[in-house]
Amino acid sequence: MSDDRTQAHGQDRSRINIHEDYEVHDWAKKFGVTPDQLRTAVKAVGPEAKNVEQYLSAEKN
Repeated sequence: MSDDRTQAHGQDRSRINIHEDYEVHDWAKKFGVTPDQLRTAVKAVGPEAKNVEQYLSAEKN
């Protein structure tokens, strides 16, 4: 399945693709972190957005 950049829903919105700059910037903005912090989180816990969000929340506290 190709990545449709015009449709941000379904499977695309549950996983973070750190190889797509637009996704890195969108997710970093959503979570209130830098792109580098987001990449570090994905490397630590994988691309599932819910896991990345939990990781970043724990890092802030």
